[in-house]
Amino acid sequence: MPRPRPTDVITEWFGVDAEFERVPADPRTAYRRDVWLGLSLTVLAVAGMELARSAGYLQGEARPTWLLYVLSAAGALPLVVRRRYPLAVLAVVYAHFLLVGLTVPVVPLTQVLQVVYFMTLYTAVAWARDRRAMLIVVTACLVAMFGWLFWQTAVSSGLQHYAESQGLLGDPQGLLAPLDAMIAQTWLVNVAYFLGAIALGQVTWHGARRRAQLAEQAATIERQAAELGRRAVVTERLRIARELHDVVAHHVSVIGIQAAAARRLLGKDPESAGAPLATIESASRDAVEQMRGLVGTLRDIGDDGGTGGDGDRSPEPGVADIERLVGTDGGLDVTYTLVAEPPGVEANVPGAVGLSLYRTAQEALANVRKHSTARAAGLTVRVDRRAVADDARFRGGFAEVEVVDDGRARPGSSGSGLGLVGIRERVATHHGVAEIGPRVTGGYRVRVRLPLPLEES
Repeated sequence: MPRPRPTDVITEWFGVDAEFERVPADPRTAYRRDVWLGLSLTVLAVAGMELARSAGYLQGEARPTWLLYVLSAAGALPLVVRRRYPLAVLAVVYAHFLLVGLTVPVVPLTQVLQVVYFMTLYTAVAWARDRRAMLIVVTACLVAMFGWLFWQTAVSSGLQHYAESQGLLGDPQGLLAPLDAMIAQTWLVNVAYFLGAIALGQVTWHGARRRAQLAEQAATIERQAAELGRRAVVTERLRIARELHDVVAHHVSVIGIQAAAARRLLGKDPESAGAPLATIESASRDAVEQMRGLVGTLRDIGDDGGTGGDGDRSPEPGVADIERLVGTDGGLDVTYTLVAEPPGVEANVPGAVGLSLYRTAQEALANVRKHSTARAAGLTVRVDRRAVADDARFRGGFAEVEVVDDGRARPGSSGSGLGLVGIRERVATHHGVAEIGPRVTGGYRVRVRLPLPLEES
C-alpha cells in the first residue's frame, strides 16, 4: 500500500474535502454571546492599555493616548462576529496585528490583545465552514506573522538595545550567546502560540464532526427501528388475516354441512331439523364475532408488501396444543398447569382465541430460552366461564395464558422486541389485556387474558 503524501495528510486532517459544516446548535444565542464577548474584550483591551501606560511601559511613546486606546479597541472589536464570519474576522484582526505592529508595536504586545489574537486564530480553525478557504487564510496569516517576527528579530535593533542595557553581551552563561538565546526563545514562544491555537481549533472541529455523525447515526437507527416495528406489525396483521380466512372457511363449511342436513330432515322429520339449524346459528354468530375483532385490526394495513407466513395449511393449534410446548428442546424445564372452571371448558374455547394463546406461549417461551438465564419456567393456562365483575369485556369469562421465569436478562442477547409487538397486536385484536414485563420478585412475566363469547341461553 503506497504511503500517503504529506499534502494528503494535511488536507485530510484539516477536513478540506469534508461535507460537514459546523454551525452553532442555537445560532441566535451563540451569536449574542459573541457580541458580549467581543465588547468585553474591547473594554479590557482599552483598560489594559491604560494599565500599561500607568505602569510606565509607554515611556518615550510620542503618539497621543487616545490613538492607543482606539487602536487597542479596534483589535478586539471584530470578535463580536467571530463565529458568524470566522475567516473575515481572522483576516481583519491579523491585518491589524501586522499594520499596527509595524507602526505602533507597543499596542499588539499588550496581554489582552495577545489573547484576542489566539482566540481569533482558534475560532477560524474551529468554526470555518469552507475548510479550503480556511487553510489558505490561516497560511497567509502565518506567513505574515512570521514575516513580522523575522523583521523584529533580524532587522530591528530592539533586542540588541535590550541586551546592551541589561549587560548581557558578555560571556555566555549557557550554550548560546544571550542575544541568540533571546531570539530563539522569541521564535519558540510564537511557534507554540500560533500552532497551539491551530491545533486546539482543529481538535474542536473534529470533535464537533464526530458528535454530528453520532447524532445522525442515532437518528438513522431510530428510523430503522421504527420501520422494522411497522413491518413487524404489518406482517403480524397479514398472519391474522390468514387466520381469519381459516376461521371463516371452517365456519362456512360447518354451516353448509348443517344446512344440507337440515334441508333433508325438513321433509322427513321437521322436529329433528332443529339441531342442525341451532348449530348453524351458533357457528354463524361465532364467525361474525371473530370477524368483527379481526377485521377492525386489518383495515389500516399499509403498503409494505411483506408476507404473512410460509404458506403452511396444516390445522392451526389451539388451547389443547399448548401443553406440547413443554416438551420442546432448549434446555428449559417448563412446568405446565391447566386451570379450568368448570372442568372441560377449555375444549370449547374458540379457535381464534386458542390460536392467539398458543402463539403467545410459544413466543414467550422462545424469549426465555434466547434471552434469559432461567433454567425453569412456569406455563399456566386458565379458562374460566365465570364473569369478571369489574370488567365488562369478560362477561362471558376469559381464557388466559401466563409464562413466568426466575431468570435475568442474558448480557448481549437483547432481541428486537418485534415478538412482543406481535403479542400485543393479537391482544388488541381480541380486545383483551396483556401484562408483559419484569416481576417485582425477580424474573419475567408474560400474561395474556382474552374474553370468551357469551354462552347461548
